[in-house]
Amino acid sequence: MGSLDRVDLDLLKALADDHRATVVALADRLGLSRNTVQARMARLERSGVFQSFERAMSPAALGLPIEAMVSVIVRQADIPRITAEIAEIPEVIQAHGLSGQIDLMVRVAARDTQHLFDVDARILSIEGVERTETSLVMGEVIGYRIRPILESVRREQ
Repeated sequence: MGSLDRVDLDLLKALADDHRATVVALADRLGLSRNTVQARMARLERSGVFQSFERAMSPAALGLPIEAMVSVIVRQADIPRITAEIAEIPEVIQAHGLSGQIDLMVRVAARDTQHLFDVDARILSIEGVERTETSLVMGEVIGYRIRPILESVRREQ
């Protein structure tokens, strides 16, 4: 997508403030017509601005109170296959490809330490995975957020 204009940024900020806001509520808040907001939302969605409409849920509420970050080092040529195999492990919540010494950072959830050990063993058993290092998540200190970026971009315009 090209650059976002002030109306786009105001719309995104309103959504960051209230992610459950209806089109009518957004239109009222921004002083725009419902059709304008719907058209803008559709264009933003088509252009890939919105990453996911999946509702975030607590793994702990689902009986998986332990979260860990698993650093994975792999044979470079096998990354696409290894990533596909890691995606088949249900306890994997998220994974990122990285530059540097670590190839993949995999976020996992587990019932207890034995379950975490088993999940790590499943990752390590994938052909082409050379090494893993697991760190327990002690707590989230900064959750996912986009509002500060929106405010910064808005100020620059």
